[in-house]
Amino acid sequence: MVGITLPGTAGADDTQGTKAGAAQSAAQAGQGRDGAVAPGVVERAPAEGEKGKGRDPLTDDEIKRVEQLAVNPQMFRTSEDVEGERGPQRLTVDLADPEVAELDDPDAPRRADVTFYDYRDDTLVTKTVDLADGKVVTTATQHGVQPPLSGAEYAEAASLLIADPLGADLKSDYKDATSEELTSTDQLLLTGAVYRAVPGGQPAVLDKCGEHRCVRLFPKVKNGPWIDARDFVIDLSARKVARLSG
Repeated sequence: MVGITLPGTAGADDTQGTKAGAAQSAAQAGQGRDGAVAPGVVERAPAEGEKGKGRDPLTDDEIKRVEQLAVNPQMFRTSEDVEGERGPQRLTVDLADPEVAELDDPDAPRRADVTFYDYRDDTLVTKTVDLADGKVVTTATQHGVQPPLSGAEYAEAASLLIADPLGADLKSDYKDATSEELTSTDQLLLTGAVYRAVPGGQPAVLDKCGEHRCVRLFPKVKNGPWIDARDFVIDLSARKVARLSG
């Protein structure tokens, strides 16, 4: 691995992902995969707060409210986030497109699409919430669909790489660039890309990437150079790191 320069730094400091990834909920209480899981409680949805109108972007209050409305107690108990804790991994919250019959209606219902990734069974879950009545109106589940990763997922991937013996080169390059030891993901700016397996194109340990959620990281030293980590793939579902051959 060597320090490299990539064109531009757009998005490199977006370590928190989307607003949906940044919003926190008491529903994600508990221990990680390797420890006992503490009892968890799903909070009631907060008060409506500030509301947008028509096709206005979602307000922060609306985002927080629909995130909590979308996770019912059963979903919270039976799902896992990227760290193995109870509750699905939040990905995005977006204003939903109006239905065809509502296109010219200025008073059309205002809805939000909330997407989660459930690491328990590698499922993408999309829920549509009606903002007026606070109810989930549709739920869709998909397997083998891998949308862009959130900031929390980049951070967990980097944490797994740093802790793995294969992360020695990353830590060496970081020390060469800063004269300091790399011990935390907070020392890096992280972006990356979803990795999908192709027949015969990777070590067998990565053959499920695409069904599993896998990432290639593009780490950058804060106020410093990019570090080339493209030879490594982190399987977040299996919590394993592998090096691509060639």
